[in-house]
Amino acid sequence: MIAWLPDNDFQYLLKSIGYSMIPRVVNFFVEFLKREVVVLTISVEERNRSVKELLNGTYTSLKTVVPIKHEIAKPQLLEQLLHIQFGVLIGITGDVKGKLVLAGDTATFGSIGEAMFGMPVEGEMLSSFSGELGNMIAGSLSTNIVKEGINTDITSPTIIEGNTKLSGFERAIKVTVDFDQVGEMEIYLLLD
Repeated sequence: MIAWLPDNDFQYLLKSIGYSMIPRVVNFFVEFLKREVVVLTISVEERNRSVKELLNGTYTSLKTVVPIKHEIAKPQLLEQLLHIQFGVLIGITGDVKGKLVLAGDTATFGSIGEAMFGMPVEGEMLSSFSGELGNMIAGSLSTNIVKEGINTDITSPTIIEGNTKLSGFERAIKVTVDFDQVGEMEIYLLLD
């Protein structure tokens, strides 16, 4: 982090080091800024790797947790508010900060619950199951990516019901999952 000096402090600094030292001071700041840019570049590369591992970990978690054949669409970058009618939100903390959101209609969540537990899932049980589904996928995701050196933790699930808008994220990645004979679910990775 660079702290800039107010004009009067800058003039004081110049007088105290002597005007003949200005070229050395300028060179020092140039080299310092070069190092800052390198650190920033590494952070971007590391963040891209983390996002890739989060997506791959999510795909692996889906295969492990949900016993329904499915197709996963190509990830899309979103730059708008999310509008969700039903879903579950799990916070991600640690090396990567953000949220995992599973969104879809209640019939899709209910059918996944029925496939997993062999009985219809409705009403209060649907909300409870949806939170647990999010918890299982996010927990499996967290376990999968630690193998890649990315440490995360997850928060308790938050159920989203009704006309909900989500904002306040830096970047959002959307992946559509089409479950055979069940329906579609949107998975959002919201990065802070």
